[in-house]
Amino acid sequence: MSKTSGPPRPETAWMPEYRPMNVVKRHSLAMHPGDSWHLAHWYEAPREEPAVPEVYTYTDAMSYAPGAEVRFHASTTAKQWTLQVYRDGSRPTLVHEAAGLPGRFVAMPEGAYRDGCRWPESHRWTLPDDLPSGFYRVVSTCESETGASFMHHHFFVVTPVDPAPTGRFLLILPTSTWIAYNDWGGANSYDGIDGTGANQFSPTLSFERPWTRGLVWLPPGAPRLCDPIKRPAWDAPRYFTKEWAYTNGFAQFFASAGWAQFDRHFVVWAEREGYQFDMITQTDLHYRPEILSRYGTAVIVGHDEYWTKEMRDTVDAFVEAGGKMARFAGNFLWQVRLEDEGRRQVCYKARAHAEDPVRGTDRKALLTGAWEDPAIGRPGATTFGVNGLQGVYSSWGAFAPRASRGFTVYRPGHWAFDNTETHYGDVIGAEAGIFGYEVDGLDYTFRRGLPYPTGDDGAPTSIEILALAPAVRVEEEHRGEGFRYYIGNGKPTSTTSAKPAGASADNGDKDPQRYGSGMIVSWTRGKGEVFTAGSCEWVMGLTRGDFCTQQITRNVLDRFLGRSA
Repeated sequence: MSKTSGPPRPETAWMPEYRPMNVVKRHSLAMHPGDSWHLAHWYEAPREEPAVPEVYTYTDAMSYAPGAEVRFHASTTAKQWTLQVYRDGSRPTLVHEAAGLPGRFVAMPEGAYRDGCRWPESHRWTLPDDLPSGFYRVVSTCESETGASFMHHHFFVVTPVDPAPTGRFLLILPTSTWIAYNDWGGANSYDGIDGTGANQFSPTLSFERPWTRGLVWLPPGAPRLCDPIKRPAWDAPRYFTKEWAYTNGFAQFFASAGWAQFDRHFVVWAEREGYQFDMITQTDLHYRPEILSRYGTAVIVGHDEYWTKEMRDTVDAFVEAGGKMARFAGNFLWQVRLEDEGRRQVCYKARAHAEDPVRGTDRKALLTGAWEDPAIGRPGATTFGVNGLQGVYSSWGAFAPRASRGFTVYRPGHWAFDNTETHYGDVIGAEAGIFGYEVDGLDYTFRRGLPYPTGDDGAPTSIEILALAPAVRVEEEHRGEGFRYYIGNGKPTSTTSAKPAGASADNGDKDPQRYGSGMIVSWTRGKGEVFTAGSCEWVMGLTRGDFCTQQITRNVLDRFLGRSA
């Protein structure tokens, strides 16, 4: 019997990630049993020790057209380093390599998370004129004396140039959400070292800095936020991604957003299924809306929490004019502003009414709070058929920890369920865990066994609810040995202090929106059509081979691309 029996190594085992990397000597940290370590904030920053080789890189833009020049900015403590660029997907391809680049160290400036790193240019590459649209992973490496490799990942996107694409859809990457979760240098939109007490999230985040570890690349087997199995009664809640990240030196928020955890799963599946598609970033959607207008179908997947007014305006106009929008994603929640051609992103969130400079001005509609905040008054359902604050969490920690993890079907006769043999009341995708970790829903009511939007949350009542499952906005906190909660019974951290537009009286309930839902909906608008499966984890049904999830995704893509029989 072979000594190497078992599953073969991945086809990508030749890539630089499959070497010993990012390992340094042990050191001691004082820990205290009264602390909840998963609630502590840690972030990635360069070590900046001459004796420890490291390299960090970022590009001067997030996306480029073929033929454009990419400028790489880097800082390294090594004498020399190597840069590689791969077109990522089902079969990653090396497209550029520069070895033996001279090292130059520049310290990380104070406030780099907010103002950028301002590092010098270290390398240039002119993209070939025929380089296809897609996601390009940038791998920077340098070696220590032991032979271990320090590695950092960045990316850029190549945008499409075809003026009249046929048979292709446009994949819009939710890069504003990636920026919001990137805490490299000290802060993101959730936690950080900003403010007078050096203990707040930063309302302004810079693109001109590296990506924190885990948003661009993850090793096989990296956990997801949703629990792998339902938690038995009286077992303490677990936060597997926090434990794994702390153990392996990955970003605290690696599992919450990013190409590696969400979008890449869809791209790999779609390529293997034979679909043809191009890519843009949300920054492109904001500043170059004419790209979307060339396509008949657009797709968004994963976690798309942060959007600008301009991005929504472009999508709305696209659908009204006859475009087809397929959204397999969750947590559509915050309005943001982009500045300096997308190099800075602004979002004050729950602090917007007290701190956002546009409050009380003629630009108050650009307030960076929740879309359902009455001060903004633009519920997400008017674009995608579901609202973020009618969700939010399921299937992890103590957020509905024993929920079904799938969607319960209520309208099996809808075309989205063709060839699935689905019945009323079936739960789809539970084994693959497609329902979580953040989901979008609507205020709804039942009539004769079928769900309908009430419209009280600003949602058009013409939206058709196909399937749904329950979600919560806070953890239901029980008492038990070793129980430590991520949010607990208190107010959720990712909300607005204002009651959402259209919300009814709370009748004494401290949180009238404590309970919500996630939904699959279908909606015709103007000359176009919208389909939304409002869950971040929908992509897991594709990766884990769930029959219904895959067939529904095919049905939507084929219909929107004009391939349906």
